[in-house]
Amino acid sequence: MAEIMNIGVDLGGTTIKMALIDDAGSILDKWAIATNTIDNGSHIASDISLSIEKKLAQYHLGQSEVRGIGMGAPGFLDMETGFVYKAVNIGWENYPLKDELERSMGVPVILENDANIAALGEMWLGAGKGAKNLICVTLGTGVGGGIICNGDILHGVSGMAGEIGHMTVVTRDGAPCNCGKRGCLETVSSATGIRRLALEALDYNDSESILRDIFEEKGDITAEDVFNCARKKDPLSSAVADKAANYLGYALGAISIVTNPEKIVIGGGVSHAGSVLLNPLTEYFKKYSLPRIFDACSIVTAKLSNDAGVIGGAWLAKTKLKQVHPA
Repeated sequence: MAEIMNIGVDLGGTTIKMALIDDAGSILDKWAIATNTIDNGSHIASDISLSIEKKLAQYHLGQSEVRGIGMGAPGFLDMETGFVYKAVNIGWENYPLKDELERSMGVPVILENDANIAALGEMWLGAGKGAKNLICVTLGTGVGGGIICNGDILHGVSGMAGEIGHMTVVTRDGAPCNCGKRGCLETVSSATGIRRLALEALDYNDSESILRDIFEEKGDITAEDVFNCARKKDPLSSAVADKAANYLGYALGAISIVTNPEKIVIGGGVSHAGSVLLNPLTEYFKKYSLPRIFDACSIVTAKLSNDAGVIGGAWLAKTKLKQVHPA
């Protein structure tokens, strides 16, 4: 009998990434299609099905050789029913994604939040490999998170556990967040938050700075500019990078006192800052956690990049759908 395949799907606002992955974690193939959001995303399930069916035919694989689909999706989900309450960037509202995909594909489907599924991927084959208790943080346009306890994602009563980006870390004069609150971690440690902090620093500090030179030349700056300048020992940029690391270290210290993780995995575009972010972050994490927690935990950079979601999806299919469709 041919190797049983797990299908990982990572649904994003512009791209849907997919992969065929066996139980050992070997990727037979990975590919992507555009996310078709017209008609409130009503074509997405059929687009995914058609694409997967073409790929299975290419490898002469039938449904009996597919355990199922593990899929990461944005928005607010009911993990048990596979129901999407709301996904603004897709156009879904009260959408039965799991049922639609199972109906069109004819194989079992299991859904998970997109940040959580990336965390599962890093746990299985990435920077968190070998750890069963970890925190994964994605620092991009926003701040996403996933908390894994004893090998399973922590969901909470309404699926909102792990929304790290919306922890309040600035209690006075915090910037507004798109969640409706003020002072969320997302407003100070995401790429957009770091850019905002840097622009504010340029406004109230008139000292010479290579970051200012970049701003005057381009008319704007990015988080990447901030970290590049901090790496060159630019004082203003270093202060902004340190501030972002302080807030992130404070949040991770608080979470770690509750969860006592073995690893903290930092991913997303901001993680490319490397040691200029991780060194101060580690010091602040030490400050805000407890000695026994700090000593047992390492902060590492994510390894799987854009593959984390599809690998996490395959892990979900492999581990959660075995009883439904045993190999």
